[in-house]
Amino acid sequence: MSFGFLGIQFGWGLQLANMSPIYKYLHAEESSLPYLWLAGPITGLLIQPVIGSMSDRTWNRLSRRRPYFLIGAILASIALFFMPNSSAVWMAAGMLWILDASINITMEPFRAFVADKLPEEQRTLGFVMQSFFIGIGQTLANALPYLFTALGVVGVMASGIPLSVEYSFKIGAVVFLLAVVWTVTTSREYPPEDIAAFERMKRERKGIGAGFAEIFSSISEMPTTMRQLAVVQFFTWFALPCMWQFFELAVARHVFVAPDEKSPLFANGTEWAGLCFAVYNVVCFAIAFLLPGLQRSRVARVSTHSR
Repeated sequence: MSFGFLGIQFGWGLQLANMSPIYKYLHAEESSLPYLWLAGPITGLLIQPVIGSMSDRTWNRLSRRRPYFLIGAILASIALFFMPNSSAVWMAAGMLWILDASINITMEPFRAFVADKLPEEQRTLGFVMQSFFIGIGQTLANALPYLFTALGVVGVMASGIPLSVEYSFKIGAVVFLLAVVWTVTTSREYPPEDIAAFERMKRERKGIGAGFAEIFSSISEMPTTMRQLAVVQFFTWFALPCMWQFFELAVARHVFVAPDEKSPLFANGTEWAGLCFAVYNVVCFAIAFLLPGLQRSRVARVSTHSR
């Protein structure tokens, strides 16, 4: 059920560890990087709630969530495959918009998939398994260019992008699609208990306008705990993009002392930064196994996550 998340996070991991270096290889100014990265937060803001609302009202031959898994995975894999072949900044930025939109189409229903299929007492373990596959997928994706170089892959494309990055994205495209297809073909969903009421709800809430009305209604009716969590998430996600946008370049410039993106030191530094991200994600999925036990112990959820 959660195996598709490995593919999704493989796509995220390749993007987070390599997009800023790709932009630099294509001669983007560092001051423009925040604008070039806007695809992620904007597509997440717009697509996730819309797709979540649409998937709630979907039931067809592929069931409820799986049609979105499959459509998003196909589009995201195409974008991953062609991303390193970009020859200009605008091409890479366009591919990133397609990639992020497609990943969000796939990922948002995956969050609801666990809640759909698991009873209340198993959901914590279900989300822990998602965290495990998130960590595995991102770790492999982050480390892949470094591993290719270690295995003797050398050379660059006409744009200056290393072959190790190209091969990583090509493999990532295949992994993304196969992992999601595995979940689509090996898991099943259960139809609504009252299909007549479900069809009536679909007719009453038909159209984009009804979907947006449902989204705004959900925000206004948000439980107190979710409102508290939203504040925490706001400050967390305020900081994380700064790291993703500039960490690789900072390591290349200030640790490996690369004079510019044409220097071999720049590639070495950005690959090492990807390896640092891999270690970061190893910690993520290692800690994930401890969370259910901590939750069941005397340590409350708030204390667990704050620590």
